[in-house]
Amino acid sequence: MDANYRRETSAGYLTNWAARLLTRSLERRMNGGNAGYMPVFFELIDGKPASQAELARWAAVEQPTMANTLARMERDGLIARTPDPEDKRSAVISLTPLGLDKARSALKAATETNGLAMGALKASERAVFVDMLKRMIKTLEADRG
Repeated sequence: MDANYRRETSAGYLTNWAARLLTRSLERRMNGGNAGYMPVFFELIDGKPASQAELARWAAVEQPTMANTLARMERDGLIARTPDPEDKRSAVISLTPLGLDKARSALKAATETNGLAMGALKASERAVFVDMLKRMIKTLEADRG
């Protein structure tokens, strides 16, 4: 291991640790809900159906990962698949009434969790922190190759 590497100052280690803690906090507030459903909830809560490919792109995950997530959500009665009006060979996904209710609860939980996490920062630091994260994400997305 590199003698200069210290996890206490590693952006990757600290970001990953914070993400895991945020996820645990979120799932506690979701009363056992699955934080992995959040990208789907965010995209479908407005009532507009989307394809699996669109959801995978928005969530920045591979198609098989999204297919597994959607299969679990369908099993749990949270989403419904209907024929795509533009292409009958494809399906679009939308939230069921139960899914919409769970999505609203999940977004409330996310708001509370983010409030808790951001509450550790001074008001003047919050916007700077979010801006720095966005810049890091942009840089790393450009490096995906």
